[in-house]
Amino acid sequence: MRLKHFPVAFGQQLFKALGDESRVRMLHLLWRNHEMVVGDLEQVLDFTQTKTSRQLAYLKNAGLVGVRRLDNWMFYFLKEETAEFLQQLLTLMERDPQLVRDQQIYQTLWSNRELAAYKIQNRRWLPPTPAN
Repeated sequence: MRLKHFPVAFGQQLFKALGDESRVRMLHLLWRNHEMVVGDLEQVLDFTQTKTSRQLAYLKNAGLVGVRRLDNWMFYFLKEETAEFLQQLLTLMERDPQLVRDQQIYQTLWSNRELAAYKIQNRRWLPPTPAN
C-alpha cells in the first residue's frame, strides 16, 4: 500500500514529525537500514534511552514508523504506506553532514558487531591447561 493522498490532519502530524532534527535523523537511519532497535539508535545518535523512546513513540503515533517484536527486541521500521513519500524527502537531505555521519557510525557499529559474531562463532574452545 502507498500513500496517494491524505487528510490535512495526517499532513499536520507528518510535517510536525519532520520539524524536529532528532526525528529526521531517526527516520533517515530507519530508511537507510530498513529496521533498527532502540539501543542501536541510542548509540548512533548519542541520545538517552528516554529521549530515543519518546521520539520513536512520536513517530509511531504520527503513523510513520511501525514496530515488530522478536523475543525481547523491538525493531522499528518505516511503515510501507509512508516509506516512498519519506524516501523522496530524505533523498533530498541525504548529503547533510550530520546524516552522513550518523550512517557512518551505524556502519562501523554494524561491522564491529559482525566481526564479534564471527569471532564467537569460530572460536575454538580449548580444554583448560592443568595447573602446576
